[in-house]
Amino acid sequence: MARRPVAAVAAVTLMLEAVGIALLNWILGLVVDRQQMSMGGLDTDAMSIGAWVAGGLFGLYLLVCGVVLLRTAVRDRAPGRLARILLITCAVVHGLLGAFAVGLVGWLAFGWLMVVLGLIVLSLLGYEPERPAEPTAEAAGGGHDAPSPA
Repeated sequence: MARRPVAAVAAVTLMLEAVGIALLNWILGLVVDRQQMSMGGLDTDAMSIGAWVAGGLFGLYLLVCGVVLLRTAVRDRAPGRLARILLITCAVVHGLLGAFAVGLVGWLAFGWLMVVLGLIVLSLLGYEPERPAEPTAEAAGGGHDAPSPA
């Protein structure tokens, strides 16, 4: 199965997206700061710092998701419970961003976000958590036909 390459491509994609988001927010913060923009009476410095912090935090979130997927691809094992929850939230975020991107940015951005969403979901489905094997009758009884003490 191609689950390892899918997880690796998803990891690299999320890492590139993290850098892009952080860079975009850094540029937006610079534009707001240099042009002395204000919305609703907010201080220009507060808006630019807010853009930088938001971009940094969101970029860090995407980077952590990418590292989790890269670790999954390298180890070729299902991610743990917390890692799966993190990846599920990342998929939900990409779905919501895609819905907003259609109206605000356009269909190309929507398509990109849906490709990333698909890669994350494929990675999650490819690495389903392993279920513990059920004990056989021979292993449970120790291989003897002796009656169990009741």
